Amino acid sequence: MDVIGRLSFFASLYHVHEQPEKGMWLLYGTIVVLAIIVYRLGFARELPLLKNVVIYTLLVLGCTILTFFAVFLPVAEGLLVAAVVLIIYKWRLRQERKESA
Repeated sequence: MDVIGRLSFFASLYHVHEQPEKGMWLLYGTIVVLAIIVYRLGFARELPLLKNVVIYTLLVLGCTILTFFAVFLPVAEGLLVAAVVLIIYKWRLRQERKESA
């Protein structure tokens, strides 16, 4: 069974198979950052501070589970695509609002 060939892009980029501890922390950080970006661009609203703390705490805890899946599944890659799509959407929405104003 070729485990190295089955790794996702980010898992192989961070050499999870050679340096598991460092690679998993880098993968976890990548997933957390991308999940926060996707949340902020697509779903975030103005909330009180305590509610934001609860949401981001649960988001970070949920990313722990996603990190284990991300070793062999394209979790980080999917978050990256979602972030790019949302960035393009927000950029075009801002341009459209400027033109109509």
